[in-house]
Amino acid sequence: MARRIMVLEDEEAISGMIAMNLRVAGMEPVVFSDGLKVRDSLPGDHAYDLALLDVMVPGLDGFGVFELLKPYKIPAIFLTARDDLDSKLHGLTGGAEDYIVKPFQVLELLVRMEKVLARTAPREILRVLDLEIDLGGHRVRKAGVEVTLKPMEFDLLVALVRNKNIAISREDLIGLVWGSAYLGETRTVDVHIGQLRKKLGLQNAIKTVPKLGYRLEDGI
Repeated sequence: MARRIMVLEDEEAISGMIAMNLRVAGMEPVVFSDGLKVRDSLPGDHAYDLALLDVMVPGLDGFGVFELLKPYKIPAIFLTARDDLDSKLHGLTGGAEDYIVKPFQVLELLVRMEKVLARTAPREILRVLDLEIDLGGHRVRKAGVEVTLKPMEFDLLVALVRNKNIAISREDLIGLVWGSAYLGETRTVDVHIGQLRKKLGLQNAIKTVPKLGYRLEDGI
């Protein structure tokens, strides 16, 4: 799903340029030219991954809009021509993620945005049986206790969990975990399955499907 970005900017040429580059980068920009319009829209639509806020806009300035974003936990970057120290301190000490002064390079903006998005994006957690799998942190906990897995063991577990209660062939597991270019034997899947069963106590949950592969069952 494309990351949704609020753009508060009253200069059409700048907002158009930002929006175009965000779309090229695979994001979904939503442009506002007036702070009051942001205020009026937020109660019904606040599903934003990040906000880019100009300070000097009509209706309600960027600082005022930023205060409205806080209850919704929308991170913000100020993108403004105001380069005085007081304005920077106001933005950064108030909780903004960054403060970029115009004129700016689009590439620099995108790089800074990616850093903020990577830091603030909610982590995806998979849960099955007594396992909690943190995809972003690459961590697995069993009954609250962290268990160390090797990278391929982790990826194999994720493949099984995402397809729980479905029989998956060894060949398909190799494609999902090792990639289509893998030239080794399918026995490597068996070895890694054995490690997962041992480390995570999944002897009864990971079923061997004769002449096919494996199935993770969560109804044990």
